[in-house]
Amino acid sequence: MLEKTYDHAAIEPRMSKAWEDAEAFHAGKALEVNPKAEPYSIVIPPPNVTGSLHMGHALNNTLQDVLARFYRMRGRDVLWQPGTDHAGIATQSLVERQLMEKQEPSRRDLGREEFLRRVWAWKEHSGGTIVNQLKRLGASCDWSRERFTMDEGLSRAVVKVFVDLYNEGLIYKDKRLVNWDPKLQTAISDLEVIPVETKGHLWYFKYPIKDAESLERKFVVVATTRPETMLGDTAVAVNPEDERWKPYIGKTVVLPLVGREIPIVADEHADPEQGSGAVKITPAHDFNDFEVGRRHDLPLINIFDQTAHLSFALDREFWKNTNFANKYGGAEAVRDLIGGMDGDPAEYVPYKIDDLELDELRNLNGLDRFIARKRIVEMMEYRGLLEKVEPHTLKVPYGDRSNVVIEPFLTVQWYVDARTLAKEAISAVEDGRTQFIPANWSKTYFEWMRNIQPWCISRQLWWGHRIPVWYGPLGREFCNTVEDEAKRSAELEFKKPVKIVDREEALKLFLLHTAYKGTTPVSFEHDFVPLYRDEDVLDTWFSSGLWPFSTLGWPDETPELARYYPTSVLVTGFDIIFFWVARMMMMGLHFNKEVPFRDVYIHALVRDEKGAKMSKSKGNVVDPLSVMDNYGADALRFTMAAMAAQGRDVKLSMQRIEGYRNFATKLWNAARFCEMNGCVRKEGFDPAGAKLTLNRWIYAESQATAAAVTEAIEAYRFNDAAGAVYRFVWNRFCDWYLEFAKPVFMGDDEAAKAETQAMAAWTLDEILKLLHPFMPFVTEELWTVTGEEGPARESPLTLASWPVPAKDTDANALAEIDWVIDLISEIRSLRSEMNVQPATLLPLTLSGATEDTKARAARYETFLKRMARLSDIGFADVPPQGSAQFVLGEATMALALAGVIDIAAERERLTKEIGKHVSEITKIDARFANEQFVAKATEEVLEDNRERRAEAEAAAERLKAALQRLANVA
Repeated sequence: MLEKTYDHAAIEPRMSKAWEDAEAFHAGKALEVNPKAEPYSIVIPPPNVTGSLHMGHALNNTLQDVLARFYRMRGRDVLWQPGTDHAGIATQSLVERQLMEKQEPSRRDLGREEFLRRVWAWKEHSGGTIVNQLKRLGASCDWSRERFTMDEGLSRAVVKVFVDLYNEGLIYKDKRLVNWDPKLQTAISDLEVIPVETKGHLWYFKYPIKDAESLERKFVVVATTRPETMLGDTAVAVNPEDERWKPYIGKTVVLPLVGREIPIVADEHADPEQGSGAVKITPAHDFNDFEVGRRHDLPLINIFDQTAHLSFALDREFWKNTNFANKYGGAEAVRDLIGGMDGDPAEYVPYKIDDLELDELRNLNGLDRFIARKRIVEMMEYRGLLEKVEPHTLKVPYGDRSNVVIEPFLTVQWYVDARTLAKEAISAVEDGRTQFIPANWSKTYFEWMRNIQPWCISRQLWWGHRIPVWYGPLGREFCNTVEDEAKRSAELEFKKPVKIVDREEALKLFLLHTAYKGTTPVSFEHDFVPLYRDEDVLDTWFSSGLWPFSTLGWPDETPELARYYPTSVLVTGFDIIFFWVARMMMMGLHFNKEVPFRDVYIHALVRDEKGAKMSKSKGNVVDPLSVMDNYGADALRFTMAAMAAQGRDVKLSMQRIEGYRNFATKLWNAARFCEMNGCVRKEGFDPAGAKLTLNRWIYAESQATAAAVTEAIEAYRFNDAAGAVYRFVWNRFCDWYLEFAKPVFMGDDEAAKAETQAMAAWTLDEILKLLHPFMPFVTEELWTVTGEEGPARESPLTLASWPVPAKDTDANALAEIDWVIDLISEIRSLRSEMNVQPATLLPLTLSGATEDTKARAARYETFLKRMARLSDIGFADVPPQGSAQFVLGEATMALALAGVIDIAAERERLTKEIGKHVSEITKIDARFANEQFVAKATEEVLEDNRERRAEAEAAAERLKAALQRLANVA
């Protein structure tokens, strides 16, 4: 017996336990029923182990769950592979923060081994939070197979991939620019960099042109938002087509404050339309400048240390071509300052600096970048080299974890040769082995892959997969899967015992060795060779790039790998096409020779109801856990699916969520109505053989809905599928079928009553099946309770068979009942438009009706009168005077309104309402005609205006039709 009210808080945990007890989501379950069941597999985008469920997770996992439940019910052997990512930066930062809050020793005080023990302890205690939240959402993963990117099996896969790529020459070390977080002191990926619009300044500096006496221009003016980086400038670039600067290409300028001579180079990076047309080039501190530097073979001068403080004392290139004059001790002073150089000191001092005091430059060394910025601007202004300062709004990169400004930083890191790996990954999408849905995302994929840069995979952290490289004397590298193999390799080469030591000890010992003469090992002063392991760990995207096959047991040849790889589909957001999708494609093809997934469904963002991106700073973040507390997981899930139109962001409205909670309540009440009217499933009932027109109609509608939902899910049109089942449940079944059935249930025709009871019970079962992928909790509960009477259920709903729609249904039954529904709907709409009070009964006259139409009207007269609030139904050759009319089929329907409403007042009211909507349309059109508005407005504002215009236009057209109807009323 169903409870009186729908209580999601009671239902959801009960159903979760029932699924768990039945092992309903285990891969291979379908094989118990059908040994030939075809596999269907999805890997979950692994959420951070530190994370909590957010709306992006809710959308992503709802859509995956719709697919998993749909294909499971269709008899496929479904594996939805779950797991979590170790989240290197996030997890390490979290544990370090906890140590600080508890006033315990810091990470470095604890040492690497003890700190990692603390992290693992945190993971075991608190790392399952987001998994439990996903279960609460209803995610039907095979939780018995849960993986973690640092579990033993996945770690073995990561190490093997690194070693194999290293041995193939596809992993290497290089000195390049990276996104550097000065607080965390590690390289980070682009995804971890948040551009923040900031009000700053443009400083215009004058760089003196050397030997400019005979030249028209004495200075090159460059603009910069980061004055501190000028100390690392190694060129000024101008566009080769810029006539103003052609005579100066190849000449040099004297870098202020430092005195270093730097060339004027021709490069298309310089935009003639911006400022003076000349730009300063700092290859070690700007990604674009780095590429310019490579094109022109410019030196790389790094002026920062790892904490973003100025540190140039030991950089040879910084002092090259710098002159402090004899009053500072000449070349010897330079040598003393930088700690000594090889070669002739005079090489470094060919140009005299007139104004710079050595102490000024020394005092800049060691300053925080922003303090140095202020000092350098003051120094340039004092020398008359600051032309002007302008306000300037720019995007400043911040670290998403540290919330500090990120620096492009020149360091030695490990890289993957992504260009080589990308070739086959590009071909796989070109030839259709993998397809993107919507298809336009393949263009984004191609653009990035065809211009791919080396992939920086090392991170200066302790939590993560440590790079499996050991270093010996003279920079020898030993890349092996385990430490013992590295030791054996070193022993074979050095012919001596090997001892693993820490980096500091190893570096001291290396200085004492006489290890090589030419390329041949000779003698050592110690009786062992020290090895130390690389201290960096791998980028988390490296391990997650192996996810589709490492989770299935690779590198072992497991049955799961053979059965479920390649996976069927990947469901993910567009923002990680580069970071994750592309890398899985490259790794999967390289190590398994097959694409990792056949389809890639890209969903959009979840925004607030006004279309703005959710952010804590805006205060518009919606917490899915709170939503589930208030409205239930089913309501949240259905909202996500119903709004997941391909290519469109989800505008999350609490009103919509509440509406879908009401939808669940509507279904619950409909099931209770059926229960109270004896609608019990009948053994052997054949819905296709129903006699009553009403029952043949609902059968036909159910088959059409099943076909529509099936086709839409197969095509990843989740919103269309949700819309189809919603309309069938709310509109066809609840609003119409059960209303039509009431007289049958209360009538004396026992055969008709029995058939309708059986049909209602059968249709409710079909509804539960079709709705289950979207609203699993309420449907499983209804399936369970309604199964207490009638034939025993063979399985939980989640393992029941998906409806197979019949191709042939009764078109006549469809036409007849649809005619009744359309007639009632039109009359209700007309009454509403004309402001007719609900209690007022109106006569309906049909003119031009055929005998079949007259017969229909007679058969359903009682029902029509009750549902449409009619006093009488009559027939005439022409519509009566003073009536509002509409056409349905071949007949004209007329409702007598004369004397019922104030015609003149209604005309005036409708005219005013039309005017309001037309005025709104005019205002919006004016906005869009304003080029400044279109240029400055955000996309959210533009979309809001488009929607408001569409709504106003639809309302105006509807009211105009109503006004036209009044023209026929005297």
